Amino acid sequence: MDPLLADLLSLLELERLEERIFRGQSRDIGSPRVFGGQVLGQALTAANYTVEGRVAHSLHAYFLRAGDVTAPIVYDVDVARDGRSFSNRRVVAIQHGRPIFNMTASFQIPEQGLEHQATIPAVPGPDELQDLSATPDEVLESIPEKMRRYLTRKRPFEIRPVEPVSLLSLQPSDPVRHVWMRAVDRLPDQPDLHRNLLAYLSDFQLIGTATLPHGIQFEQGRVQMASLDHALWFHRPFRVDEWLLYSMESPNAASARGFALGRFFDTDGVLVASTAQEGLIRIWPSRKEPAGDEPKV
Repeated sequence: MDPLLADLLSLLELERLEERIFRGQSRDIGSPRVFGGQVLGQALTAANYTVEGRVAHSLHAYFLRAGDVTAPIVYDVDVARDGRSFSNRRVVAIQHGRPIFNMTASFQIPEQGLEHQATIPAVPGPDELQDLSATPDEVLESIPEKMRRYLTRKRPFEIRPVEPVSLLSLQPSDPVRHVWMRAVDRLPDQPDLHRNLLAYLSDFQLIGTATLPHGIQFEQGRVQMASLDHALWFHRPFRVDEWLLYSMESPNAASARGFALGRFFDTDGVLVASTAQEGLIRIWPSRKEPAGDEPKV
């Protein structure tokens, strides 16, 4: 298996400390804070460890404090309910003695019922697009070092944006984004693992969709962004090692908060999951941000 993907799978495997208490590690992906998707994936892993015979169908989470990439994260799982068809778990992520994140997840015994779904957007397929890392050298030489490292670093996922990524002159555009994603290598046939990985991916670029109508120049260092809450619903079976289209839109931004919705479709047009997120978005008049305990995970 690709070593980066193998490392990500290892990251999502938690150490059991007590019956319902687990410990996870973090990875530095170029930010001083823990990537929110990592905490989502690990928290869902922790909840999964306490459930048998039922599959996750939804999660609702709040990011409370910035995560420290240099310290482990402890996940405390509360068995809120085990009913005849559904189970509910509450998970608190703790660092340095304080909660940085909490989540409620619901699990269901699989059953049949009514079905309908939204239609996949009419966009080019992944075979017609280039990976995010395929940025021309002349463009890389013209952008800040931090952004250059982000674009050129190796990832455990292929990421192919549908809309052109403008790096030199960001113009206002519709608050809509489409990205094809898949793992770089074949994964085990473990549905829980694929759901944990989709939770990890669901935090990628979602709240940033709310900035598209405003032409924000992130490299100027005047933007403060942080995930506040995140919800994810699993509708149908899927594989993260096969292409998924992440279709994102932002219907609103107000009061220094942006709101975004996302849908995951497979290449057959099947809607497999939906997500929603609200995040803090502040634009400062200068580079320096005021000190504060903002929930920046």
